[in-house]
Amino acid sequence: MIPPRRLPRTPRGLPLRAVAPNAVTALALCSGLTGVRFAIAGEWQSAVAMIMVAGVLDGVDGRIARLLHGESRFGAELDSLSDAISFGVAPALILYLWSLSGVPRIGWICSLIFAVFCALRLARFNAKIDETEQPHKSAGFLTGVPAPVGAGLALMPMFFWFWTDDARFASPWFVAPWVAFIALLMVSSIATFTWGSLRLRRNIRFEALAGIVLLGAALVSAPWHTLSAICVIYLAFMPFSIASYARVRRQRAISATTLASATTPSA
Repeated sequence: MIPPRRLPRTPRGLPLRAVAPNAVTALALCSGLTGVRFAIAGEWQSAVAMIMVAGVLDGVDGRIARLLHGESRFGAELDSLSDAISFGVAPALILYLWSLSGVPRIGWICSLIFAVFCALRLARFNAKIDETEQPHKSAGFLTGVPAPVGAGLALMPMFFWFWTDDARFASPWFVAPWVAFIALLMVSSIATFTWGSLRLRRNIRFEALAGIVLLGAALVSAPWHTLSAICVIYLAFMPFSIASYARVRRQRAISATTLASATTPSA
């Protein structure tokens, strides 16, 4: 008698490679919410530090997922929800409790604009994640300012206030339009640099490594000065990213015209 054929057993549960990146994403979410808790207690530096920790964790979870081959649709959705809270809702509440509550109506409107525009940016990113035709992405650029960078730029007045103790940086009449401006940058269609678009020449790799070490030392010894400088440099490079993408578009248009003329049969 021929024994019945056994069907292959399907593994139960999620593999560790899929759980690890999602756990890091959840930690980023916890860090952003903890920043709100510190802001309620008036511990402003701790509140901002928690947002920065969330940014670091957000940059790590995707790399862990790719390294462990643990990418999933669930992880992508969780990452977007975490970003909306950690880099949209949490910074908006921190800025309102710190400064914008001085002008409750205008301040709350600007806080809402920042949080909602951050969510809209993430929704636009999720809607285009499966599209094959993405001009900015195919050229190595991002569309608008990413959510973690937008949170850092929105908190830049606090960076300056921490090390200058200048009350003008805490004025709601300065913070409110600044927050609204950064919110517009997040949902804009301008091309911004991404890490993937940066290429180092072979002869400066050692200098780049030394620069990263110096940056880490500066963040440890003088974090608010360093973060202020990083934000200013990022904003200063934005016109160069726009010009760089415009050059790529011109080159693509020339290539398309040349290809079209080459494939068109002569009379």
